Amino acid sequence: MESKSEEQLNAALNIMRRMPPSEIEYNLSGLINLVPELTDNLLQTIDQPLQQAKDSSTGRSYLLCDYNRDGDSFRSPWSNKYDPPIEDGFKPSSQLRKLEEKCNVVFDTYRELYYEGGISSVYLWDQEEEGSFAGCFLIKKEVKEPQRHVNNGSWDSIHIV
Repeated sequence: MESKSEEQLNAALNIMRRMPPSEIEYNLSGLINLVPELTDNLLQTIDQPLQQAKDSSTGRSYLLCDYNRDGDSFRSPWSNKYDPPIEDGFKPSSQLRKLEEKCNVVFDTYRELYYEGGISSVYLWDQEEEGSFAGCFLIKKEVKEPQRHVNNGSWDSIHIV
């Protein structure tokens, strides 16, 4: 038998399945306001569109996700700085940071050649086992092509390795 919180979570997820995908952020915010004790579960369970920000020191856009977030701040893959600034935010080791920089250059070139636009970001982080790491490769592409009968659309691609 399900607990009350499990029943509430299942009901909230069922509601979200029936709502228009274009309004996911609005509807998720409404559910969180309605049942605040489910906030963590809802945010972990429901995929939201990738958001973007601009690195103030480089002028380059980057994507925001759980893998470059520390509290309410997000780390730019271009400058390795957090916005808003924090002093002790998580950062990859210096060796891994060099690899992350190279991955961002390569992935940015791939994105431009293959998708003809959009934004990409790569984030790497050290794992507990010596010498091991994981990474997240992100692409967001906005599409507005009236000639193809696409007034407004986008796709998000998230790959974790």
